[in-house]
Amino acid sequence: MHPLIEHQLHQTRRQFFGSSGMRLGGLALATLAGRAASAAEVKPADRIHPPLPGFPNFPPKAKAVIYLHLNGGPSQLDTFDYKPKLTDRFNEDLPDSIRKGQRITTMTSGQGRLPIAPSMFKFSQHGKCGMWISELLPHTAKFADDMALVKTVHTNAINHDPACTFVMTGSEVPGKPSIGSWLSYGLGSVSNDLPAFVVFTPYWSSGTAAQALFSRMWASGFLPGKYSGVALRSVGDPVLYVQNPDGVSEANRRAMLDTLGALNRKTFDNYGDPETLTRIAQYEMAFRMQTSVPELTDLSKEPEKVLDSYGPEVRKPGSFAASALLARRLVERGVRAVQILHRGWDQHGSLPADIRSQCRDVDQPTAALLADLKRKGLLDSTLVVCGGEFGRTVYSQGTLTKTNYGRDHHPRNFCMWLAGGGIKGGQVYGETDDFSYNVTENPAHVNDLNATVLHCLGIDHSKFSFKFQGLDQRLTGVEEQHVIKELLQ
Repeated sequence: MHPLIEHQLHQTRRQFFGSSGMRLGGLALATLAGRAASAAEVKPADRIHPPLPGFPNFPPKAKAVIYLHLNGGPSQLDTFDYKPKLTDRFNEDLPDSIRKGQRITTMTSGQGRLPIAPSMFKFSQHGKCGMWISELLPHTAKFADDMALVKTVHTNAINHDPACTFVMTGSEVPGKPSIGSWLSYGLGSVSNDLPAFVVFTPYWSSGTAAQALFSRMWASGFLPGKYSGVALRSVGDPVLYVQNPDGVSEANRRAMLDTLGALNRKTFDNYGDPETLTRIAQYEMAFRMQTSVPELTDLSKEPEKVLDSYGPEVRKPGSFAASALLARRLVERGVRAVQILHRGWDQHGSLPADIRSQCRDVDQPTAALLADLKRKGLLDSTLVVCGGEFGRTVYSQGTLTKTNYGRDHHPRNFCMWLAGGGIKGGQVYGETDDFSYNVTENPAHVNDLNATVLHCLGIDHSKFSFKFQGLDQRLTGVEEQHVIKELLQ
């Protein structure tokens, strides 16, 4: 068979009509060079990352999201879900009337008993709202009146990999787009010099082994590849090869990219593969990032008072503190979604010592981030989300003493909080039983949270889909989910 005829037979309907003179992608990408560098100067019609037609669906309260993911499953019992009655039940067996035959992991299913382990940390009330918060989070506690704490988040998964995949993509099945990819796909970005979606994976201080992080937590799945998150590295150049090799000038690089872009556009005209457009866009973005990323990561012009507010590790690349400050700088420059994934929260044993280290990593920088966004007038337009992939059990895994215990995975209820754009702070949503084991009031599924995040950014989750494998795929899945309206302003 003639190669041209064979190619035409393999074309999809979309590729066929796309090559019939109605394609604007190549024309738009050809004008990438020379556009305005400042996010404030970029008009909607000139954006490299434009929104989909008709998006946002309604006026948004938030323009950007910063998602703080505490990977491993932080213990709600030791941070936000205060259960004072457990003190009198130290080392008692978890009642069968509470467990209700629910599944537990193989890490504790073989234990002879499930002894109750009350938190050894003190709780106190904070803010005008009187929110109970552990002594582990003294800095974050100062922002209780800005936070909406959801105590009844629950998930389908009981092990890390599917649970992390679920909370980031709305599905346990790998291959779906992450929430940041969905947002950059639907809403685009104001910045023409930075990616629409940026990711940090800071180090952690507890020294414990941590679960692996897979790039699918920030990947675009079945969406075009240009909507994947760009991970900024903590060692060496933030982006590999962001600097030109010795002897290669900026003018030479520009000429090379223009020629390469022309060749790629010709390839796209011939074959209609949308990933060719992704390749063009990514080359162009890489060229712009050669200037924008060094400027972004140069903290020398930040006021000393601001740097000090993030804590002593803010000057260490790869720390949570440095990542939090860079998150503020990114949304300030028009980036749509920033994701910080902090590992080391999987405390099956030695929880008291390890969780102290983990909270020291994140507590002061998180509070500084909220204060900094306020200072810059950005908190009202930036949604901050914080939480893990599941919670921890009230019973101890392994040996229980007055000063040491561990906790297993618990998907039935855990805590997350939201603050900023569109969120009514100073409230606690939902309630759990005296053992923090079951939801007793206002359950909140992970995808209810995702629907609420989309709503704050002006997106109706039920109308936000992408056709893949015969389904209208959504971040919130095919089952019915609901925006948690009580959280909204």
